[in-house]
This record gives sequence, C-alpha cells and structure tokens, in this order.
Amino acid sequence: MRTTPLALAIAGAALALAPAAQAASAPVSTLRTEGFGRVLTTPSKQAVYFWNQERDGRVRCTGACAVAWPPVLVKPGARVPTRLSGIPGRFGVVRRPDGSRQLTRNRLPLYTYANERPRQVLCDNVNGWFVVRLSG
Repeated sequence: MRTTPLALAIAGAALALAPAAQAASAPVSTLRTEGFGRVLTTPSKQAVYFWNQERDGRVRCTGACAVAWPPVLVKPGARVPTRLSGIPGRFGVVRRPDGSRQLTRNRLPLYTYANERPRQVLCDNVNGWFVVRLSG
C-alpha cells in the first residue's frame, strides 16, 4: 500500500496539532507564587488543594465541605493522562459519592477553595488543607 502526499500531509498536521490539543485539555496547570513556589492550579489558575483526611484516596469532603472546597471534577467521558508534561506526580480519577469523577494526584482527591480568586493561595496548612506545591 502506497502513502500519498496528501495522506502524509494530513498525518503531519495531526501530529503537529497533537501537543496543542493535549495542552488545551489538560485538567491542571501550574503557577509560580511568591510565598509557595510553583503550585498546581486549574486551567483558570485557581490553586489546587488536598485534604490530609483523605490520604487513603477515599472522598470524605461532601456536603458543606464540598461547597467550601469544590472538588476538581473531570467531565464524563474525559480521559485523564497518568502523567502530564512538566507536572510531577501521577494523575487519575476517583468516583465521588454522588457519582461524579474527581481528579486525583498521587491518589489524593483534589479541590479548590471557594473563597479564593485566581492566582491566590489563602489556605495552606489550614485544618488539614494544603496547597499542592511542586518542585522546581
């Protein structure tokens, strides 16, 4: 079977778009902060947290807790890569009690804080909540 120039061009275009498409759909990003160094954020730059009461990977933050600490949700059918370029750790999902899918890093369910604006970190080491700090 011969490969036509058009097929090669289409394949090349798809390869050229692949990194951009992956970056656009990445569930998290990073931000360098003055007080905390590089931290994990949502694509809209909300700082991402974990709760030390969920070290076993089970979701315990529900109800009023999840209102104050909204979970970082993964859309139905969306695939979360185990590794993300430039971000250390292993990513995945955990099923919440309501059936929704929540993003995890190193098996810890991830959250934002409802009273923060983008690019803020207000609650590190507050009642067991910690911002996800990244090396580098």
